[in-house]
Amino acid sequence: MATIAIVNPLFEVSYWGMEHAQAIMGTRANMPVASLPLLAALTPEEHDVTLIDENVEPLDFDRLAQFDIVGVTGMSVQRFRMDEIIQELKSRGVFVALGGPWVTVEEDYFHGLPDVIFVGEAETTWPQFLEEWKTGDHQKRYEQADRTDMTTVPTPRHDLLKNKHYMFGSLQFSRGCPFQCEFCDIIVTFGRKPRIKLASQIINELECLRSEGMRIAFIVDDNLIGNKRGIKPVLEEVAQWQERNGYPLAFMTEASLDLCEDEELMELMARCNIQAVFIGIESPNEESLKETKKFQNVRERGGTLLEKIHQIQDFGIEVWCGLIVGFDNDKPDIFAMQTKFLKESRIALAMVGLLHAIPKTPLHARLRQEGRLDLNDDQPFGTNVIPKQMSRETLRAGYMKTMFDAYTPDVYFDRLDQLYIQDRFRLRAFETEAFRKRPLMRLRHATFYTVGFGVLFWKLMRGTPDRELRKIYRQRIFNLVRHRFTNPSVCFYYLTKCAMHYHQHKMTQQMIEHPDTFVSTIGKSMRTRREATIEQQAPLPVLRNDPPHTASAAECPPHASRSHSR
Repeated sequence: MATIAIVNPLFEVSYWGMEHAQAIMGTRANMPVASLPLLAALTPEEHDVTLIDENVEPLDFDRLAQFDIVGVTGMSVQRFRMDEIIQELKSRGVFVALGGPWVTVEEDYFHGLPDVIFVGEAETTWPQFLEEWKTGDHQKRYEQADRTDMTTVPTPRHDLLKNKHYMFGSLQFSRGCPFQCEFCDIIVTFGRKPRIKLASQIINELECLRSEGMRIAFIVDDNLIGNKRGIKPVLEEVAQWQERNGYPLAFMTEASLDLCEDEELMELMARCNIQAVFIGIESPNEESLKETKKFQNVRERGGTLLEKIHQIQDFGIEVWCGLIVGFDNDKPDIFAMQTKFLKESRIALAMVGLLHAIPKTPLHARLRQEGRLDLNDDQPFGTNVIPKQMSRETLRAGYMKTMFDAYTPDVYFDRLDQLYIQDRFRLRAFETEAFRKRPLMRLRHATFYTVGFGVLFWKLMRGTPDRELRKIYRQRIFNLVRHRFTNPSVCFYYLTKCAMHYHQHKMTQQMIEHPDTFVSTIGKSMRTRREATIEQQAPLPVLRNDPPHTASAAECPPHASRSHSR
């Protein structure tokens, strides 16, 4: 028997991390990375497993030195902390296993320090390694020959996490995406053929999350609807579970923009209580979308980009989005275009990021061939991409201004109020047939959101240190209540947007005040949306590193600029 610790390193401040909002919400991290509990589930029962997330508890290296094996996982934005942890562990003679998204794309980054590395998914290689480790005949490098059959993945050990310290939980339905976005490493790591779990597997995991007291969870799939035909019967089973159990869980997820084309699918998602979707919009510049092969965002079916977003919002599912600046077809006017687009889209929560070329992606290969990659690990402009139609200084300055404009309080709340007050956004999940037919369930949920509203308001007023921001939040909240007091769920979620605004506003403020120190860490501390997604879904082989995904040596909701977006 081996004693095994699996470690998720500390994240730096990022879009997805919500670090500045944690104190307000009374939590330490937004959500657990999915690979940790999955790797624990993949570990044979004869071994003793401990999960350690540095985002919710400090690392005790003296304690770690007592384990037979210490697994470390991580994304690119965690690579510096990963390196520190590995060096400290090796100085103490610890056996180190390394996996996750970063080592999957940069196998030589840690200069041979780890005793073993895992590349890609690890559902078969992690148990194989443990068996070979017992005989002293393990390999130095493991990579699965075939992609994981998702119907064989065990229920993650959520019970081994310190769940009380997370804002919400995480789980995964599928892996893979059918599209071909040039900058995306998801299709490199997980392939373009979506693989979906059985409904029974997902129901088991829902029961596990429910038993751990979770009320909200992020479905970390990079694109939940990558296989629309395949996911519909699964969603039907989840919807029936929600209806039987009185809707104990609320979800957020990631999906592609073509969701708007399928009302049956949106209705199924609403019945599952999926209340918000993160969509990779990337850019209002159609030439940039075509350049990066994001064709699903430019096809004529469904209308314009804005019309597609509005269709999803008007149906009753809130839209969050990812935006990118720095494509080859982006000129200096792209920053004003992004600001205008955000206003017209009514999207309050937007993750704006600089285009970054992840190793092994088509974008990385192309730019390297063109001599337009900054191969320096310490990138003073926040990205390794050398833009084509503007200087690096212009790109960096424009990016910071776009972020500043997006999260200036009046601008942010004008977008939010346009959706919630003027256009009277309503969550479709609470208007489905199951809700309409069950008045007691409606009353129970109304009570939950009403009490939750009061608790969150108290936390927000008590925890926001900026007096002027507290005043703005209070005024905006009172204005919302005057118009929407009969809809407690809308009031509750409006307050969560206030807390999330505080994080984004604070993060942007720090970036503006210290551009050289803060922006230079964007490439490392703000994970690309796509990476974040990856981690949450792949069962990182022992060292996963993103939000909450599955267990893959590479893996991914949602810290910083999660590059998930389909």
